[in-house]
Amino acid sequence: MSNAAPSSPKPDALRAAIASMGSESTLMQSLLAELEATRQERDALRQEKRGDKLEIERLTLLLEKLKRMLFGRRSEKLLRQIEQLELELEEAYINEGERQQKAAVPPAAEPVARAPRQPLPEHLPRQTQEHLPADTQCPDCGGVWKRLGEDVSEVLDLVRVRFHVVRHVRPRLACACCDRIVQAPAVSRPVARSYAGPALLAHIATAKYLDHLPLYRQTQAYGREGVSLSESTLGDWIGAMHELMRPLTDALKRHVFAAEKIHTDDTPVPVLSPGTGKTRQARLWTYVRDDRPHGGEAAPAAWYRYSPDRKGVHPQTHLSDYSGILQADAYAGYNAVYETGRVMEAGCWAHARRHFYDIHEKRPSAFTSHALETIGELYRIEADIRGKPPDERLAVRQARAAPIVVDFHDWLNAQLATVSKKSVAADAIGYALNQWQALTRFLEDGRIELDNNAAERALRAIGVGRKNYLFLGSDAGGERAATMYSLLGTAKLNGLNPEAYLTYVLERIADHPVNCVDELLPWNVAL
Repeated sequence: MSNAAPSSPKPDALRAAIASMGSESTLMQSLLAELEATRQERDALRQEKRGDKLEIERLTLLLEKLKRMLFGRRSEKLLRQIEQLELELEEAYINEGERQQKAAVPPAAEPVARAPRQPLPEHLPRQTQEHLPADTQCPDCGGVWKRLGEDVSEVLDLVRVRFHVVRHVRPRLACACCDRIVQAPAVSRPVARSYAGPALLAHIATAKYLDHLPLYRQTQAYGREGVSLSESTLGDWIGAMHELMRPLTDALKRHVFAAEKIHTDDTPVPVLSPGTGKTRQARLWTYVRDDRPHGGEAAPAAWYRYSPDRKGVHPQTHLSDYSGILQADAYAGYNAVYETGRVMEAGCWAHARRHFYDIHEKRPSAFTSHALETIGELYRIEADIRGKPPDERLAVRQARAAPIVVDFHDWLNAQLATVSKKSVAADAIGYALNQWQALTRFLEDGRIELDNNAAERALRAIGVGRKNYLFLGSDAGGERAATMYSLLGTAKLNGLNPEAYLTYVLERIADHPVNCVDELLPWNVAL
């Protein structure tokens, strides 16, 4: 006996059968029309669902490609393209979610395979709500229910941020036998004569410098909670935190500059020019200590500094007492630092690669492809030795990377003779050859990285913030920003929640001995 399911009759055969039924055909015709409409709606929904999934896949792949293209670049056009794609991808995800919410139908005969859902984080607190049947006993026989097991599902929810007032009460106590009166000392506050608590101050600073939310937007959000806080009040609190944290940022600087190797870079920030209504371009500099790629155990840290312009005197001042390896770009302002003999220059292959990549993006050729592939091979070697000790890294580089670098140098010189001296290709080759000694330092010391990406990563948050708050209000505002970026950025590097860390520090720093301030650095704090 065959177990094959009978095939569904075709619509044309159904119409012919219904036409032969005579008086009953009108009702059947109506049912057939309804059936076909249902099938069409089903097919449309299937196609729409499949189309959204394909669109999500396409946008995701394109977005990843553009983010790879953005590596090491400063292209505002490319940033806008990525933002637009992220919005389109968000819309596709929303459409998919709406359709799943509306589709209260059994699974299709051919369900689309979905990636397994990741479990919710174990560290989050759980609130258990038990749901029992409406009947307290069996409706059939009146028997008592006994538990067989349970089905558990979890929903991620959010406890809305809310304000509350902490009342500090200090009773005055008098001795019943004499005139002695005692009272507990007043609780110290992070900001003197202010009613702002540590958690509120930390939230304001984190929202401004890490989440890129300007103060005027924060005042609007707080106003919706029924709390009126002016921009000037928040600004005063930010300024007070800057002064309060100064000893901590000084300790952070000492840790960074005690390293044998540091990374540095700078980024422009517009600053309001007093009395003109216009902005001028200032700079934020970062100095990053991160020994993890070569197996170092010292805590990573980033120290930021503000300057009103990009004159070489600023990094020369910052590095006046430093001795060691400086990994940086080819900015001429560092030359005076190298000339002291205390600091060794290490170059950045990401910058050298960028020149070839810019040409390849506009006019791909065998020339640019070979350059990018060669540099890419160096990065593949680095991926294999990341986190290994310096001597092991150096041995691998000498065996695998050094021959590639030698061949690449010969190839660059050969290509330079074939291109116009005024061409962009000559500029790309010239940059690499002019920086060759600095670029090849990684073949001499296993502590040196292939590029300066540690510093460039540290500056990315500033680029995002620059698009939100547009400009800094003054040079003093730049100094405050440098302080907050130092503390929040270093907390992130050490795997801490920056807001929780800042709250911890603000709860203690006012009464903490200045000579023990190192105890409040992120790697010495357990949250």
